[in-house]
Amino acid sequence: SDLIAAIERDLAAEHGITLGDYQVFVYLSEAPDRSMRMCDLADLLQLSPSGLTRRLDGLVKAGFVTREPSIDDRRVMLATLTPTGFAALERAAPDHVASVRRHIFDHLDSDQVAALASIFQSIKAGLEQ
Repeated sequence: SDLIAAIERDLAAEHGITLGDYQVFVYLSEAPDRSMRMCDLADLLQLSPSGLTRRLDGLVKAGFVTREPSIDDRRVMLATLTPTGFAALERAAPDHVASVRRHIFDHLDSDQVAALASIFQSIKAGLEQ
């Protein structure tokens, strides 16, 4: 959509990352030890294993993420956000929030924002059933 494209353009222009990269950073930053099994990360991102590998290739090359076998189970691969990746997230987050605000919330009044929140709460409740 035009909205997603605008938000994506802002991230790329200001930080050289995609919205997909940003999502990886957020999920890994919230995980214990900033690390997650590749299969779990793929599920969260709704990607196939090969899709996740492709998504991570550039992030690994840039030093933002590492991929390595788990010390607990060598068959399990872990994706880990590096300090460099965490710093990139910290730099991008305020600009990303400002971009979302500029492209979405600046065009809505308080009643519209309240209605939007109510709509998403209803959708979430339906998904949890």
